[in-house]
Amino acid sequence: MQGLLRGLADNRQAGSMADRFRQRRFALFRSLLDALPPAADGRRLRILDVGGTPTFWERMGFAVSPQVEIVLLNLTDQDVAHEHMRAVVGNAADMSMFRDGEFDVVLSNSVIEHLPSLELQRRMAFEVRRVGRRHWVQTPNRRFPLEPHFLFPFFQYLPMAVRGALLRRMDLGWYPRQPDPEAARAEVASVRLMTYRELRDLFPGSRIVGERAFGLMKSFVVIGGWDDVPRLDVAVHDPLGS
Repeated sequence: MQGLLRGLADNRQAGSMADRFRQRRFALFRSLLDALPPAADGRRLRILDVGGTPTFWERMGFAVSPQVEIVLLNLTDQDVAHEHMRAVVGNAADMSMFRDGEFDVVLSNSVIEHLPSLELQRRMAFEVRRVGRRHWVQTPNRRFPLEPHFLFPFFQYLPMAVRGALLRRMDLGWYPRQPDPEAARAEVASVRLMTYRELRDLFPGSRIVGERAFGLMKSFVVIGGWDDVPRLDVAVHDPLGS
């Protein structure tokens, strides 16, 4: 069962469910970029991708685009072989190396939930809004039944000790079995899924759109700085009051 779920959830696998979601999501992102007026000085559109990789932009056809400059921010360095792309080392919760409004767009896919506390997530949200004139932040919905990292139903609601015990005994999603109790606990504590209400509070004034899978809200995209945001699947107002 875990193998089947990994196949569906692997966005690196062309044609997988996760890949189809990502392609659809990026089509909306690209439509928003295309709607932006060109810079008066003819400069490239500057995009900061928090947690991004060159592979993502290559697959989306943007790696060699002369119209954009892409900066990839990660905890560790990575090789970049494209003229209009560079990698920097930094922390999503502290982007003090960048000026206010330095980027036309800040994009982040499935990163904010890897900050293990609401306070760190709040700091990331502040930094995204500070350094970017516009932002696009995607993250899974905590209320979706299948936890997307460990691929275990309702894993996010289990006590921390139970989650750690499960990881000590078996591979879970993208995480291999971790026999050491402290290491297992650290792994499961490193993911904190977010609710609609938390995203609304951390990104005031932004539009939140949602993606559905099997009729349920699978994830959210927080979009700010654009005047008109098309629907991705459904505009989310306040599902379940949370």
